[in-house]
Amino acid sequence: MGNSFCCIQVDQSTVAIKEKFGKFDHVLEPGCHCLPWFLGHQLAGHLSLRLQQLDVKCETKTKDNVFVNVVASIQYRALADKANDAFYMLSNTRTQIQAYVFDVIRASVPKLNLDDAFEQKNEIAKAVEDELEKAMSAYGYEIVQTLIIDIEPDEHVKRAMNEINAAARLRVAANEKAEAEKILQIKRAEGEAESKYLSGLGIARQRQAIVDGLRDSVLGFSVNVPGTTAKDVMDMVLVTQYFDTMKEIGAASKSSAVFIPHGPGAVRDVATQIRDGLLQGSAGQ
Repeated sequence: MGNSFCCIQVDQSTVAIKEKFGKFDHVLEPGCHCLPWFLGHQLAGHLSLRLQQLDVKCETKTKDNVFVNVVASIQYRALADKANDAFYMLSNTRTQIQAYVFDVIRASVPKLNLDDAFEQKNEIAKAVEDELEKAMSAYGYEIVQTLIIDIEPDEHVKRAMNEINAAARLRVAANEKAEAEKILQIKRAEGEAESKYLSGLGIARQRQAIVDGLRDSVLGFSVNVPGTTAKDVMDMVLVTQYFDTMKEIGAASKSSAVFIPHGPGAVRDVATQIRDGLLQGSAGQ
């Protein structure tokens, strides 16, 4: 910066510290300044006013005895109106900030369980920021922002936490699956019961319709053919249905062989058996 013409340049967002015979004299703002070295003036150094960031990794232990690495990100800058304090009072600003961060984190995290530490990251960051702001303001620095960007437990602890989480999710999934299967079985049983109920109604109505049709046929035939009894008409109807059934069995392409007693006497026996079966079914209803 200096040259043989005793002029120096101070860059933007930077201040320079001017001394006279080794004693602080003045803070030089950005621009061009005259520094007559032959009168005892000299440049002690420069101080950046830009925002700076320091990431601090601190190992500590939680209340439930889990060792974790807490990573804090500190954003800070020197104050222009306290540039002489920021330049002269601290020899290593970053080391000083790191020491305060270690102190606060190791005092705060051991009071919390591991899960609580994850949930209260903002509270930990606020505690670090308050302590740094109180301490560093005396040295001419401003703490702009403090963030806890990571809490990293041991690898074995992380694996155990993942297994616990996975087991809990599997348990929830199993419960949901069992509940769904239960509902499905209930609905299936209700459907089967409703189907059987409707099937029973259909069969009852079918039998009732057959009985009503036979009764109407018997009454109509008795009126139109005098001298016939209800038994004669019933025998004729049953025999007719018997032959219709034989015809359908014979016409079916995939029907199996059916052996039925056949002959004049056998037809009467079949009619008697069918009539007795219908009468028993009607009596049962």
